Amino acid sequence: MHKIDLEKYEIRTDMAIDLTEKDRITYKPKTYNKKGVKISWIKLDENNDIGKKPGNYLTLEFDDVTDDEALKNVSLVFKEELLKFLKETGFNKNTKTLVIGLGNIKSTPDALGPFTSDKIIVTKHFFDMNVSVEDKFSCVSSFYPGVTGSTGIETSDLIKGIKEKTNPDLIIVVDALSSTSISRVNKSIQVSDTGITPGSGIGNKRKEISKNTLGVPVIAIGVPTVTSASVIVSDTISYMIKHYAYNKKLLDKKASKLVTKPVNYLNKDVPVNGEDKKNLLGLIGLLSEKELSDLICEVLTPIGYNLMVTPKEVDFVIEKLSEVISYGINHSLHEI
Repeated sequence: MHKIDLEKYEIRTDMAIDLTEKDRITYKPKTYNKKGVKISWIKLDENNDIGKKPGNYLTLEFDDVTDDEALKNVSLVFKEELLKFLKETGFNKNTKTLVIGLGNIKSTPDALGPFTSDKIIVTKHFFDMNVSVEDKFSCVSSFYPGVTGSTGIETSDLIKGIKEKTNPDLIIVVDALSSTSISRVNKSIQVSDTGITPGSGIGNKRKEISKNTLGVPVIAIGVPTVTSASVIVSDTISYMIKHYAYNKKLLDKKASKLVTKPVNYLNKDVPVNGEDKKNLLGLIGLLSEKELSDLICEVLTPIGYNLMVTPKEVDFVIEKLSEVISYGINHSLHEI
């Protein structure tokens, strides 16, 4: 079989949870559910087979944040899990925290960081002026540095300068990410203690922002807001196979004839066997999910059609996601 050169045609994801689903991966997350939110924790060591930096990764997955009740539930769960994560770094009420919103405020899918930064409750100026501050508030500052294409300055260099002037004990960075699963786009949040490399999800890597480069713990919080065309095509083919298997199974059942509206076959336990894949797709059906996604990436990338794609309602959703993340940060850093 033709060997695909993945060094040339790399399928990118910022989400550690995406990589645990690959074939023969030994790292499996610890998962549980709260208020309709699926929570996954992964701890990676130096020799992990995922290809991610060693450290802790927390992922929250949810169906919606546009509904008021859903927004409230996701916000509360995120706050609870983020506080657990922060305490692992040694965070307490005396910790001085700098919150940084990475991204381009003029590009909606990349504006999560700036939108979140604007909603952070900042208190550092009160501490600096020796103004009496209630015990429930900790020392917090926040800013968004823009992007190198607008400022001409490396984002990491700007952050280093601010860090040297403000001397925080902890840095939290918020950024938009990329995923290799369309089901997670705008419907998941990742928290990690390994720092972040701005632009890596879309192949535009900048300098790393991490404890190694800044000298203090860096917590990265992100939401995948984009995915690639090759991921969409690959996932669509996988869904098509599941749809085929689901309908084939129900074809001879009398009860199925009473169904008058579409059924979400992804919520059904319908096994897909190799014969189904081969019957529907021929030789393509013999490929594993990874081989299929790699092949599609190899086909689309050299002709410039492996576009980065975001959902059409991204403007509204980004605003809601920034509310979720800012709520979690504010209620974790401050006892409010």
